[in-house]
Amino acid sequence: LNNRILLTDAGQALHEGVAAGLQLISDTTEAQMQRRTRARLVISCIESVAEAWLAPRLAEFAAREPEFRFDLRVEPDPVAFARYDIDLRLAYDPARYPDHAAVELVRDHVLPVASPAIRDRLAVSGLRGVAGEDLLHTGWGPDFGTQPTWAKWFAAAGLPLPPGAGYQIDRSALTLDLAARGLGVALVQRLVAGDALAEGRLAVLSDLTLPLSQPYALVWPRTKTRKRHLAQLVAFLVERAASERKT
Repeated sequence: LNNRILLTDAGQALHEGVAAGLQLISDTTEAQMQRRTRARLVISCIESVAEAWLAPRLAEFAAREPEFRFDLRVEPDPVAFARYDIDLRLAYDPARYPDHAAVELVRDHVLPVASPAIRDRLAVSGLRGVAGEDLLHTGWGPDFGTQPTWAKWFAAAGLPLPPGAGYQIDRSALTLDLAARGLGVALVQRLVAGDALAEGRLAVLSDLTLPLSQPYALVWPRTKTRKRHLAQLVAFLVERAASERKT
């Protein structure tokens, strides 16, 4: 009739069943996509701890939470949370974000480290022996207002700063790696050096440390407090930092 195709009763029943099934598939797919979007966090971190500390712990948390996904941004303070839709920031000095929720992660210090071979070589000479080694100088960048330098460490030890340029390195993670490879002696954050010390790739040369002037902290917009996985991730990172301070 007018070239129209009419379904039989059986065909109509089949059509309705198939249409309902396709709609269910569509609804389920959309729900899963929305669920995954809600599970993804945009995480921002200062460079000094992103590679050596935060990245391995994000991987550990992701292994526990199969639906957890994240975008990791590495950038200096301060950051524009709203512009880049940032959910969580690992920052140095949370006072830069007075309108955000924050929890202190660790109030860290720097300590002298080197490869186990250099440690063994300095076992007899002690602190004075450090002056005879090549010094690795970290370029702390704008995140650190008061920079912990070798000059301050030697002054605290009651020793003159040794002559010689040593090595100037822009990133903490690179300083850490070069020290582990035996290039020289480095001043690095305990938080950053923790894994390398635990694995035996680095050794502490002295108990004399320099405190950092501000704490590391986790910061997030108050409007995102209930976002999926955020509270669990914050609790996990705080617990990990606390347990590592005891080792």
